[in-house]
Formats: sequence, structure tokens, C-alpha cells
Amino acid sequence: MAQPVRIGVVGCGSVGTGSYMPFLQRLNLQGVRSEIVAACDVVEERRSMVRERFGVDNFTTDYHDVLANADVDLVLVLTSMQQHGEITRAALEAGKHVLVEKPMSMSLEEAGEIVELARRSPGYLLCAPHVVLSPTYQAMWRHIQRGDIGKVLSARGLYGWSGPNWGEWYYKPGGGSMFDLGVYNVTTLTGLLGPARRVMAMSGIAIPERIINGQRVEVQSHDNAHLLLDFGGSVHAVVTTGFTLQQYRCPGVELYGSEGTIQMLREDWDPGGYELWRNSAGYWELHEDRSNWPWTDGVRHLIESIQAGTPPIITPEHAYHVLEIMTKTMESGNTGQALPIESTFTPPSFEMEGEPEEAAHLIHDPARE
Repeated sequence: MAQPVRIGVVGCGSVGTGSYMPFLQRLNLQGVRSEIVAACDVVEERRSMVRERFGVDNFTTDYHDVLANADVDLVLVLTSMQQHGEITRAALEAGKHVLVEKPMSMSLEEAGEIVELARRSPGYLLCAPHVVLSPTYQAMWRHIQRGDIGKVLSARGLYGWSGPNWGEWYYKPGGGSMFDLGVYNVTTLTGLLGPARRVMAMSGIAIPERIINGQRVEVQSHDNAHLLLDFGGSVHAVVTTGFTLQQYRCPGVELYGSEGTIQMLREDWDPGGYELWRNSAGYWELHEDRSNWPWTDGVRHLIESIQAGTPPIITPEHAYHVLEIMTKTMESGNTGQALPIESTFTPPSFEMEGEPEEAAHLIHDPARE
């Protein structure tokens, strides 16, 4: 049996204590073994909560203490976005495995240095979001690879909401809806279609003032963006994202091919399956996903990769490519110019199955799924 991966958590806010740390507890019950041996947060008052809920006595307000701890194999970087790059770089330099929430950095230059460091580091670097791990994503990928909808010619992504009324950092420089929300769609579409070549965008601040924790706050980062991606060969995709959407009722991701259409049910970070139209069939197929795939699943994948000694399928190069697109979205929004995307990556691939999965409406006994 593989040894438990020893984890240090940097950032014990809602993402850490509300999502990742409870998920690690569930994984242990499923046999994916890990142990949280250290935790860090700048809010000292969270010490008792971390001890009571997760049994972690080793708590600090200085992340350097976690990196210097020889008992830590893997560092989870779950702080506000503006701190991701600094901590990720330091953790790799300390020889640790690293999972960093999106984005890996707010600076494209720093992100490039992190990617180079990850290539030399003994530790693995896995960058969120983890959308390519979901069963829905992988099923859609297989349909596209089999040519079930022909050649993909166009695609669309949509993700947004009215915006958080907590965490002033969401609206400070380095924050914004593109880096918090649009990152999911850009990751999904580049994963399915490959590297983008150009981006053009309209992006800006639509709501200049917000009420955050009861206080008026000036918005200093873009909260409304529409971007157009060029994948070459007249294959295009559009992504709409913002802290400006109250509600919507449409697929989060949709791809249009020469012989059909495939669309994701719900969001790509919380998918519920997909619908498939094939011209050859002449009807919509519903494929529901009742797996309750968690958006924190990257930590499971990284733990298993560490234990097996095999690199994760989510690469730093993909995360860098996504960051370049997002950074240039902001620039294009300011200048009105289409901008080239210079980076590239190899999209993740998965084993093909012999036959298409059975449509959900044909499954009588869900227990056999």
C-alpha cells in the first residue's frame, strides 16, 4: 500500500476549509491516503477552527514555515489570487509538489519562470482548474475524437454570476471575473480544441462600485468580458464571463461541428452530463452524469500521481497558455486589437472506449452504472 502523502495547506479560507480539506477527508475513506500535517493562514483566529475540524495542530501565519517543514510532501496554495505566484515559486524551490488554485500567477513573466522551474524541480506542479478530469469532459472529448460531430468549427463558453460580496481582493488589480471565472471555459475549450492562436476581446469595468462586507469598494479589475478565440483554419470560439450575470439558462459549453453538436449540461466545473446531436441519428441524445464529480478532484489526481511516480496529465504548459489568453484578453479589451498567442501545449488525451457510452434514458437500473 502506498504511503500517505503529507500535505501542507496554505490558505485556510472558504476554498481550503470548505472544499479541499473536507474532500481530503473523504478521499481517505476511499483509500486515497493523505495526511494534513501543517496549515497556514494570515488570519490567526482560524487556528482553533483548523484544529477542531481537521485535527491539524501545526498552524502558522507564515507560509515559509510550511515550506521549511521536512514532513510536508505536497503544498496546496489556496490563498487569494494575488499571492499564488510567489508561494508556488517558493514551494517548488523548496522541492515540494505543488497544487495551486487558479491562476498560477497574475504575471505572465512570473508564470513563465514557474513553468521553467517546474521542469527542473523534483516536485510535480498541478494548476487548477481541473475540468479535464471530469467524466463529462472526457466523454465529450471522446465524441470529438471519434468524429461523432464531424470537424469542430465553432464553440461557445459561458460562466458568470452577480459577483461576490466578500473578499475585496476579487475587485483589486490582479483579480476580476476573467481570472476567477472565465479561466474554466478557456481551459475547457483549449483542452478540447487545442492551443489558440489569437484573441480579441471587449473587456472592462461595468459596475465601478461594489458593496463588500458592508463597505463601498472601488472596482479596479475587469468584471465583464467577451473574448473571441481563433484556433486557426477558421475555427473560432467565444467566451462570455463576468460578475455581471444574474441568472441564465443555457449550456455552459457548446461545440458545433460539421456533422453535429455537443453541449455540456451545467458548468464545466460542475458538469451534469451532456447532450449530443448527430446528423446521422437525427435526434438529441441525453447523457446524464450522476457521479457528482468534485471540482477539487485535482488533488486526488496529484496524490495518486505522486504515489505512482507518474506526472499528472494536467500540465503547467496548459495553465500558462490559458494565462496568456486571459492576460491578453485584458490587453485587447484596453486596446481593441487582436493579439497573437505565442505559447503552445499538448492537450491531454484519454483512452478511447470501444463503443459510445449508453444514453442515460436507456439505463433502467442506475445501480449498474
